Amino acid sequence: MNTVTFSVASRADISRRARAAFAGKAQGAHISFASVALLWQTLTTKRWEILQAMAGQGDMSIREVARRVDRDVKAVHGDVTALLQAGVLDRTDEGVVFPYDAVHVDFTMTKAA
Repeated sequence: MNTVTFSVASRADISRRARAAFAGKAQGAHISFASVALLWQTLTTKRWEILQAMAGQGDMSIREVARRVDRDVKAVHGDVTALLQAGVLDRTDEGVVFPYDAVHVDFTMTKAA
């Protein structure tokens, strides 16, 4: 299964993962966010629905994405644009693609200071 991990990571965490990858250690697909707040701001409920509809489905037009999630094309276009800007979706000649079959979300919540 082709899985991507969404995580909350510091610049140091990302650099450490990059160094390990350059050393030949497999890291898997990761998309990192600077904070939990940014992760949830980017991955709203409607955008999660888009990712679920697109997972493992290959390239599709925004109109097709809208049809699959039963939403207005203009609204879906806005969400797709946000996901493209966040690096979650990729643009292709045929439209857009979420090139993964599954998503794993990884972050730790700790007690307040």
